[in-house]
Amino acid sequence: MTAQTELISNDIQAYLKMQEEKGMLRFITCGSVDDGKSTLIGRLLWDSKLIYEDQIAALKADSKRCGTQGEEIDYALLLDGLQAEREQGITIDVAYRFFSTDKRKFIVADTPGHEQYTRNMVTGASTADVAVILIDARKSILTQTRRHSYLVSLVGIRNVVLAVNKMDLVDYSAERFAEITDDYDAFSAELGFEQICAIPISALKGDNITGHSDNTGWYDGPTLLEYLETVQVVDRVLNKPFRMPVQWVNRPDLDFRGFCGTIASGTVRPGDALVVTASGQTSKVERIVTMDGDLEEAAAGDAVTLTLSDEIDISRGDLLAAADSRPDHADQFAAHVVWMHEEPLLPGRSYLLKTGSATLPAQVTDLKYSVDVNTHEHHPVKKLDLNEVGVCNLSVAKPISFDAYRDNRATGNFILIDRFTNATVGAGMIKFPLRRASNIHWQAVDIDKASRAALKGQKPRVLWFTGLSGSGKSTIANLVEKKLHSMGKHTYLLDGDNVRHGLNRDLGFTDADRVENIRRIAETAKLFVDAGMIVLTAFISPFRSERQMARDLLEEHEFVEIFVNTPLAVCEERDPKGLYKKARSGQLKNFTGIDSAYEAPKTPEMEFDASQTSPEELAEQIVRELFG
Repeated sequence: MTAQTELISNDIQAYLKMQEEKGMLRFITCGSVDDGKSTLIGRLLWDSKLIYEDQIAALKADSKRCGTQGEEIDYALLLDGLQAEREQGITIDVAYRFFSTDKRKFIVADTPGHEQYTRNMVTGASTADVAVILIDARKSILTQTRRHSYLVSLVGIRNVVLAVNKMDLVDYSAERFAEITDDYDAFSAELGFEQICAIPISALKGDNITGHSDNTGWYDGPTLLEYLETVQVVDRVLNKPFRMPVQWVNRPDLDFRGFCGTIASGTVRPGDALVVTASGQTSKVERIVTMDGDLEEAAAGDAVTLTLSDEIDISRGDLLAAADSRPDHADQFAAHVVWMHEEPLLPGRSYLLKTGSATLPAQVTDLKYSVDVNTHEHHPVKKLDLNEVGVCNLSVAKPISFDAYRDNRATGNFILIDRFTNATVGAGMIKFPLRRASNIHWQAVDIDKASRAALKGQKPRVLWFTGLSGSGKSTIANLVEKKLHSMGKHTYLLDGDNVRHGLNRDLGFTDADRVENIRRIAETAKLFVDAGMIVLTAFISPFRSERQMARDLLEEHEFVEIFVNTPLAVCEERDPKGLYKKARSGQLKNFTGIDSAYEAPKTPEMEFDASQTSPEELAEQIVRELFG
C-alpha cells in the first residue's frame, strides 16, 4: 500500500488538502509519427499505477482487438481514442490526460506527429510549461522533430526533455545516444531553450520512465517522471503584471457595478491602482467579489468580479491592467502567424481577430515572409498555406491592448476567424506594435459627405457589379452610367480592365493579387462616395470575403451588390477577349471559372441572368428600381 493510499484510507480531508496544495505542471509530448509519444504516456500512467481498474480491463481488451503488440499491452491505446487513430496507428487529435503523483499534479497533451496535423500540435503546446520531444533512436533527428522543436520555441516553452526512445532497438548504445544528443544540441542552439534534459528511454519496455533501467548503466541522469516531478518552472503568468480582459459588466441594481473576467496574469488586491487601457482612465480596486465571498487577493486563473472606487466607463472587451505597468495599445502590430486552414491566408483579406474577450475585424497588411521551420530560413511569399508559419503586419479596426508574446503569453496571443464560416483559421503571437502610423490623425474638415451629396442633389452609393468574365457586367454598368448621366446624376465608373492600366498595374491574377486589387478598388470607391458621387464598379471580384470587406467600408444602404449571373457556358461562348480559349488550352493560369474559383453572392441586392435579357433592358430595370 502506498503512502498516498494509506492517507486516503486514514484521513481523506488531509489527502484532499494535500492534493489542492500540490503544484500543477502542464507538458506536451511531440515528435514525428511512430516515435512513440502515445506509448510513452500510456507507459508512464501504467507504471505510476495511475489507471483505474475499468480502464485496465478496457485497455487489455482493446490491445487484443486492435493493438500493435501482439499479446502484450499496447499502451498507446490509452491515449489514441479516436477510431481513425486506431485504424491508422497514428494520433490525430490532441489527447489530454490528468494524473497526479505524491509530488505534483500533471496535465499532459499528447499531440499529433503527422505534418498534416501541425495545427493540433500548436494548440496543445500553447498552454504547456515543458515539452517532451521524442526521437526514434534508429532514425535520429527528422523533419518533424525540427518542425516541432521550432514551434515549441515559438509558443514560448523554454524547458525541453529530449526523450531518445526505442533504445532497446539499438542495444541501449551509449554512443548512439550521445550522437543524437550532440546533433540536437547543435540544431537547437538558436531556439532559445533554457534547459534541455536528454533521457534514453524505451517507452515499450519501460526503461527510465519511472525507474532507472539496468540496461543503461552508463546514464546517471533523472528518469522521465523524476524530471517532471522536480523541474522548476517559473510561473510566468503569476509573475507578470496584472491583466484581466473584461468579459461582462455586472449591474444587477443601482448599487452594484462589477467587472467580471478571468485574470490572465499577475495578482490583484483591494487598493491596487488599475487602468482601463483603451481610455487611460484609472481607479482603485474596492472589492474582489466571488461566489464564495470577497477575497483579499486574486491571481492568474481566478474568475472574479472587481468593483472599483470610481465610476468610469468600462465595457466588455476592455482590458484592465496594473496602472504602473501598462500594455501596448495600437491598431497595427507585427506577429508570427501559424496558418491552420486549407484556404490560404491572403494579405488584404478581412478576418475576425479575437484576443482576450475582444473580437474585431482585421487584415494582414503585409506578409513579410514565411519561415522554413526545418532550416529557419525566411522566404518571401504572397500567401500562407496550411501549417505554414509566417511573420506578418496586421491592422485591426480599432486599437487593442496587448503585450509582446515573449513578455506575456496570456495577452500576446490571438486567433484569426473566417468571417463567413466562423472557423478558426490562424493562431498568432504578437511581436511588437507598429508605431509608424502613430503620428497620423484624422484631419477635421468643414465640408462632409452629406454636404457634398446635397450640392449634387443625390444620395451617394456604390453599385457593385460582379460576375464572371463575359457575363456582361461592364456593358450593363456602362449603360447604367449613361442613363444616370442623362438624368443629371454625378457618377464615376471604375472598370476592372481600366484600373489595371494605372492604380493596379503592379498586380497580377493570383488569389493574393485579386484580393489586393479589390481592396484598392473598395478604398477608392469609398473616397468617391465621400465626395457625394454615385460609383459603379465592374469587376469579377470572385471572393465573398472581399465583397463583404467593400460593403463594410460604407454605411448601411450605400453598397448595392448586383450579381450578373450569366451561366459559365454562355460566358465562354461569348469569350469577347479570347480568354476562356487561352485558359482551356493552359496558356492562361488562375482564370476565374476555369482554374480559379468564383464565389457567387448569397444575398445580393439585385441578380440577373444576362443571357435571358438584353443589357439595355437590364440597365433600364436597375435605374428604375434604384433611382425611379
